[in-house]
Amino acid sequence: MRIPGGVPSAHQDRFARDRLPPAQLLPRFDYSAPFLSTIPDRLNGASLLIDGAIAEGFSQKPAFFCGDAVWSYGELQDKADRIARVLVEDFGLIPGNRVLVRSANTPMAAACWLGILKAGGVCVNTMALLRARELIFILNKAQINIALADIDLAEELELAKGSAEALTHVCHFSSLFTGKGELDQRMAKKDGGFRAVDTAADDVALITFTSGTTGNPKGALHLHRDILAVCRCWPQVYTLDQDDIVAGSPSLAFTYGMAAFLMYPLYWRASAALLPKPTPDAILETIERRKVTSLYTVPTMYHALLEQAGGRDLASLRKCTSAGEHLRQRLWDGWLDKTGIRLVNGLGMTEFLTHFISESMNVEKPGSTGCAVPGYTVAVLDDAGNPLPPGSKGRLAAFGPTGGRYMDDAERQAKFVQNGWNVTGDIAEQDADGWFWYTDRSDDMIVTSGYNVSATEVERVILDHPKVYECAVVGVDDEARGRIVRACIVLKDMRDASETTAKEIQEYVKATIAPYKYPRDIKFIEELPKTLTGKIQRYRLRTL
Repeated sequence: MRIPGGVPSAHQDRFARDRLPPAQLLPRFDYSAPFLSTIPDRLNGASLLIDGAIAEGFSQKPAFFCGDAVWSYGELQDKADRIARVLVEDFGLIPGNRVLVRSANTPMAAACWLGILKAGGVCVNTMALLRARELIFILNKAQINIALADIDLAEELELAKGSAEALTHVCHFSSLFTGKGELDQRMAKKDGGFRAVDTAADDVALITFTSGTTGNPKGALHLHRDILAVCRCWPQVYTLDQDDIVAGSPSLAFTYGMAAFLMYPLYWRASAALLPKPTPDAILETIERRKVTSLYTVPTMYHALLEQAGGRDLASLRKCTSAGEHLRQRLWDGWLDKTGIRLVNGLGMTEFLTHFISESMNVEKPGSTGCAVPGYTVAVLDDAGNPLPPGSKGRLAAFGPTGGRYMDDAERQAKFVQNGWNVTGDIAEQDADGWFWYTDRSDDMIVTSGYNVSATEVERVILDHPKVYECAVVGVDDEARGRIVRACIVLKDMRDASETTAKEIQEYVKATIAPYKYPRDIKFIEELPKTLTGKIQRYRLRTL
């Protein structure tokens, strides 16, 4: 098989390749920047990150801290190589097969990610919070062949595997390789030294799922070249040095966390302190214990850290960045007063695999989202797709070395990519100096505590509750979380309207889909406000 440009693909399993969008639906890709024009035609993203580090003499340097554990670059490579051998020799993986990883942020999750890519597989990272219902959709949408999961998260995957159409192997591991998982035991019988599959730079490496407004997760396809590209783009703005120790809260299943704690530190030969349960107290303790220099998290967490920092020693911090939701000025000021550090605000998307807008390290205009990241072109468009002049509010759009490639989803692809632009769904304006100022989302996505929540998905679950007649879900402003999920519910019998029923519905949602999606605010109303054509007037629900 040959891929666009005539470079032979290493993938014997064509599933992911065959489900890339057709050429006419792809965004514009730009590799003209000098630091992007040298990407080779053949590239294995995992080999770039870990084998490259070993070749440069970083074998003994700490790659990951996690609790009391310290994994060197050499140990990480050895674990990844053994995982690759298990996948190929025991489970028969062929290049192009999809492999699911289900784990919290641990060194073993990173080793699985690297091992899958080295073996030529396509890695599908999933959040630890997902329930069986959500896992089944992902398993079947991506036709997952093999699943590697933390043994402590076995229950939901076990519930899901019977409904997975292509799944042939489920193998559990212990988070720090303690020997109690099947994968640990298989790895112990293998030799290291796995030679990475010679993948093409344009072979698919990752499928990352993001929820859209329809409620069904969308699979975004990322290539091996994308891994190298993003490592060379945003870190030019939010810099990373070899003596940096990074930490924070985003999951490795999010592209924000995947880049911050795996791709960036390995590429720049730094270290990451991983937190399986990134509570405010755990983050503060890790900053003190590991002398963390760089913090990646979301405004909600910065708010919590400010409240709990007390007499904690945060002197090791040199830089901090915020993404995932709008950064409010009062929080920015509070963090500066507490730490003396100017929070670097930025904006990224799953589809880009990284930030495409970011403030500079100097944070010249607090409150702005920043300027285009090197390698990306960003604009504010009108409804016809024309760039608007400075000071005009419109649709935020961008293109660069990465961009939207939805898996087997032409309808969504056609909406996201317009005239070569990736249209993000955000409303923003650009000032005369080139800085972008975020306004709001243009769709029904609710960004709460850094998580994307589909209003439609939550509505569907609530409507399954036996007491619910009708429901509409919206996002409402919240000082701590940016926004929270509000459910406006018409009950079959309004005499059931009570705090007890509200809690019952909340627990029902938590038990059905990922708990972070549950409605923190429930309003029981006699009827939903609607237009003459029957459309729900959601704007009225936000002011209840």
